Amino acid sequence: MTKFVFVTGGVVSSLGKGIASASLAAILESRGLKVTLIKLDPYLNVDPGTMSPFQHGEVFVTDDGAETDLDLGHYERFITTRMKKSNNFTSGQIYKNVLEKERRGDYLGKTVQVIPHVTNEIQEYVKRGAGLGTPDAVDVAIVEIGGTVGDIESLPFLEAVRQIALKAGPTNAAFVHLTYVPWIAAAGELKTKPTQHTVQKLREIGIQPDALLCRADREVPAEEREKISLFTNVHSHGVISMWDVDTIYKVPRMLHQQGLDEIICMKLQMFTRPADLRTWDNLVHEVEHPKGQVTVAMCGKYTDLSDSYKSLNEALRHAGIHNHVKVKIEYVDSETLSDENVAEVLGGYDAVLVPGGFGKRGVEGKICAARYAREHKVPYLGICLGMQVATIEYARHMAGLTGANSTEFEPDAPHKVIALIDEWQDADGSIQKRDANSDLGGTMRLGAQSSDVKPDTLAHQIYGPVVTERHRHRYEANEHYLDRLQEAGLVISAITQREKLTEMVELPQSVHPWYIGVQFHPEFKSTPWDGHPLFISYIQAALHHQTATKGRA
Repeated sequence: MTKFVFVTGGVVSSLGKGIASASLAAILESRGLKVTLIKLDPYLNVDPGTMSPFQHGEVFVTDDGAETDLDLGHYERFITTRMKKSNNFTSGQIYKNVLEKERRGDYLGKTVQVIPHVTNEIQEYVKRGAGLGTPDAVDVAIVEIGGTVGDIESLPFLEAVRQIALKAGPTNAAFVHLTYVPWIAAAGELKTKPTQHTVQKLREIGIQPDALLCRADREVPAEEREKISLFTNVHSHGVISMWDVDTIYKVPRMLHQQGLDEIICMKLQMFTRPADLRTWDNLVHEVEHPKGQVTVAMCGKYTDLSDSYKSLNEALRHAGIHNHVKVKIEYVDSETLSDENVAEVLGGYDAVLVPGGFGKRGVEGKICAARYAREHKVPYLGICLGMQVATIEYARHMAGLTGANSTEFEPDAPHKVIALIDEWQDADGSIQKRDANSDLGGTMRLGAQSSDVKPDTLAHQIYGPVVTERHRHRYEANEHYLDRLQEAGLVISAITQREKLTEMVELPQSVHPWYIGVQFHPEFKSTPWDGHPLFISYIQAALHHQTATKGRA
């Protein structure tokens, strides 16, 4: 029977519920259990696909084409279970489904209410995410509830999981609450009152936590933990300190040493082998003992919030681990780049990366970055929009297509080398259609799709004959210009069979040591254990460029 662990948060958001949930899942997996994670988001958006990265960080994409919360990226990086559409849902999805049922008459004329109709729907979604009643059922489903206790939006979710726990019985459900213990500099002490209040609020709802994770900028001493225990009715061994660390990969060991997994296994009466975290210890050792450093310039427009590029940052760090170097990422606001200053701004970096994005703002700066990297033989990786700006740049300056652009930015451009396509085959094999008037949400090419890779290319060296990666974009390279671009020397190294959509472009290695643009998002499949072949190759190229630059100096 599947057992549940519900993870809630209090006091303030952004304390790290996702990392805590993923870390607990990793420890339980190391004990031989089959684990999955589910994220419940209280906002009314159907999914985060139309939300600004400044609002919610990056949008993570699963193999089956779901646009999800970024915490699902943490989940996939920490455990072996792959996430699906059923692993993340929002209040918007729940209410949309309830209202559709009401319109069809499924409720047989009853008054539709939050309890029981909305809470029942939430419970069905949770059970679906855990795979109950299917061959995919897991031993433990860890359910993270977004927001903080006391928010009006999250109340239906909290009531729903309270009901799940009541129906499942005391040995089949556990509650973990993440709280904040602030250090008050003027008083010179940690304050436990916010934690007391948030647990009080949780108990008013009918939920008694089995463990408290106390986030602080330092370790919470035993005396404060004893005080928290008395005021929250949580056993002292269940009050766990979770302090700031220099790498998130230390968190599983931190929680295990304080017995969190033992508390959960005892509560759920699961008798397993001991946790084995040696691979995590080896990973942390690699992170802490690099043999060098490379610096990558990431030229984007969401540079004020690093969560906008969470998976990308992690993929670069994973590639650094596999190359035994630290990857230092410096954000360059593409709005500040121009032909006049690009050499001065980008001149000292070992590699240039242009990430994905939407909208016209900052695009010309990204084109400048692509041109600088091409002309000065700096390793260049363009992801999604980064591939498109590299294509535009090459069309303008090498293929003689003056004014080349994307219809996303210039609908009347004389050479529309990037354009909106109206039909494609989605990750599940279905044929999707769209036009300029389609809704923004859910109308992109999404999820894992495959294409053949051209032999004797850098892409083939990295991927082999077939590339399968996850997508999230609306515009594509215009197939009517592919011949012109290839005649000018651009290599189209991967292209879809059915629609002839460009997946990868590159420059011949005789012209440039490492210059690749990809239409997909490889960062979503990188893990600290395996890294990702594209990023590993990219960081190797950055190391070679660094060595060559020092040699010329």
